[in-house]
Amino acid sequence: MDDNDPAFELAEINIGRLHAPIDDPMIADFADALDEINALADTSPGFRWRFQTEEGNATAVHPFPDELTIINMSVWSSIGTLSDYVFRTAHTPFLRRRREWFERMVDVSVALWWVPVGAWPTVDEGIERLERLRTDGPTPTAFTFRQAFDPSGSPLASANAPLVAE
Repeated sequence: MDDNDPAFELAEINIGRLHAPIDDPMIADFADALDEINALADTSPGFRWRFQTEEGNATAVHPFPDELTIINMSVWSSIGTLSDYVFRTAHTPFLRRRREWFERMVDVSVALWWVPVGAWPTVDEGIERLERLRTDGPTPTAFTFRQAFDPSGSPLASANAPLVAE
């Protein structure tokens, strides 16, 4: 089994709650790296799309009542291409430093799901998928790197996502 179905691409949403507003000096290293890390994503193999405002990122969008909770959404050609970007590029050191800028999430903060090629998800859809994962656990509707499904809904043996030190 693999996730290479030419009719589908992988959507992802991840959320985090900042320790302080995005313009606070405590968050400066994260905020200052956004353009670089987004540009890396934009040019990475398998990248298709990311949610962004006119400023080029999504930090100004606050779909949750708590304005310190920010979102990121993107679409990739496969689980492997997203995994490579997240865990095997210059993005990885920032992921390892996330506790400097973000509170530890008690609940699931990343959801993956399949979308038809060229169908960019909405923020509401992303939040709905994250909520489904929180309530139902990993299913073909919303899943994780560790418990993934192919576009037909069959479980994948492993998404090969390495663990990143907390």
